[in-house]
Amino acid sequence: MSTDGPLYTWTARELASAVAARDVSAAEVMRAHLDRIEEVEAQVAAFVSLLPEPVAMAMADEADAAVARGDELGALHGLPTGVKDLMDVAGLPTSQGSAAYADAPPAPRDSVLAEHLRRAGALIIGKTNTPEIGLGTLTFNPVRGVCRNPWDLRRHAGGSSGGAGAALAAGMLPIADGSDSGGSIRYPASFCNVVGLRPTPGMVPSGRVGNGWDPHGVAGPMARDSRDAALMLAGIAGHDPRWPLSWVDEPGALAALEDLPLSGLRFGWSPDVGGLPIDPAVRAVLADARRRLEAAGATVLDIEPDLDGADEAWRIVEMFGFAADGRPRLAEGRTGFRADYLRNVEEGLALSAADVMDGFAARTEIFRRTAAVLRQVDAIIYPATPVAAPPAEVEWVAEIDGARFDRYFLWQRAACRLTVTGHPVLATPAGFTGGGLPVGMQIVGPSRGDRRLLAIGAAVEDALGLVGRMPTVVGRAAEW
Repeated sequence: MSTDGPLYTWTARELASAVAARDVSAAEVMRAHLDRIEEVEAQVAAFVSLLPEPVAMAMADEADAAVARGDELGALHGLPTGVKDLMDVAGLPTSQGSAAYADAPPAPRDSVLAEHLRRAGALIIGKTNTPEIGLGTLTFNPVRGVCRNPWDLRRHAGGSSGGAGAALAAGMLPIADGSDSGGSIRYPASFCNVVGLRPTPGMVPSGRVGNGWDPHGVAGPMARDSRDAALMLAGIAGHDPRWPLSWVDEPGALAALEDLPLSGLRFGWSPDVGGLPIDPAVRAVLADARRRLEAAGATVLDIEPDLDGADEAWRIVEMFGFAADGRPRLAEGRTGFRADYLRNVEEGLALSAADVMDGFAARTEIFRRTAAVLRQVDAIIYPATPVAAPPAEVEWVAEIDGARFDRYFLWQRAACRLTVTGHPVLATPAGFTGGGLPVGMQIVGPSRGDRRLLAIGAAVEDALGLVGRMPTVVGRAAEW
């Protein structure tokens, strides 16, 4: 990556440093990204709503004034960003990708995530596209339509943080947030050749209602590389007394990653996440990535951690969460929900206490098995997705390498199984198919070892050399 190109191609680190040093103004950074959004958003549909341009520019001017005054600056000072349209941002509607909320009024206050972003100096300019209530790993909805992949506009960008992934890949934002219970950060990162971290539960304070003790769904950073993701994480992580799992006392320390030599790292390698069907094109990309990591000096060992019971544990916990989410919505008399959402709510409400106990017990055991394996290696590498980005017309992938699925979440199991481990998972680029579509890998590290996991990701990215590429099918071609 280089600062020779347009500002929208700079890394978040370069932008934040330049703004703080007054080498570049926050107004110039904002202008560059607003112009880029105007150039490509109609093709991609990454945003559901945007602030009026004068409001966004006024925010940037105030950021510059803070620099001029010598104010203490947050990690993300002057960086434009968008918030996934499941979280409230004061003054913008939260449609949640649903016809049931298509006419939602502007939110009266910020969510916890938006509060943390503003405290870190980020400039929230809009809401990024997501499927209904974050359901599934493809982004389409009746509010904004299909979020398209900047690498191939005939294909999905992924989901449920699809707008975030697409905006990053197309140069519309330098950083973005995602949330993830079954791959919603990891799938769009993989499909769009960007980076996403599903952090250790509690690292990023949650705005979830109901069960604040639930480690299943988490918020996390998305960026163009692991070093930018670390900067983003420093801005949104931290202890918050409102959220019982939050535990990070010094989030600012997360921004500076140690320089890890790849030659000193030991990786476990799983080609199919415990026997899942994986498209041959994806297998080929991952096999080549493994050869390149070994050639760069990494030790890579064949290892297949025991994920037995993960599918059922994930289903129980996920459906339990949908029941908790859906009961108050339906009690309000809301209508217009997607059939899959209603089915999930009904399935969750039908769970017995014994079902939930079994799911929680299995999750605990799988956490312990994974921790035991991670005492033998630095990290475990898996495919991030079983296929490259699917056609924009499909609602889920119904067949992979001869295996057929009749529920939307069954093709997500490469991610769902790793959710159940309870460990941090980094999605980072692994390569491209012969047809030019991005393919990602998942790297799992020890619990609460997120900073080192991002440093491992940076070492992998340096070796593979994939994170500096920009798609040429939208806007002007450029190299980061």
